[in-house]
Amino acid sequence: MAPSPPSLPTNRAFVVQFRAQPTDPALSWEGRVEHLTSGQVSRFHSPEELLAFLARVLTEVVESPCSP
Repeated sequence: MAPSPPSLPTNRAFVVQFRAQPTDPALSWEGRVEHLTSGQVSRFHSPEELLAFLARVLTEVVESPCSP
């Protein structure tokens, strides 16, 4: 049986790593994000910074004529 093609494009895959949570109940949004295809990496300290990185990289993927 032939494997089915991936349902999600790999050029839109990211790894998001969050720092360990502090002992207080406040949610920490600090961490690191990496775009798997390009290797672009960014550290973030808020959900806005994380989303800005994702939006910027995904815009580049859409605009790139070599995107699969």
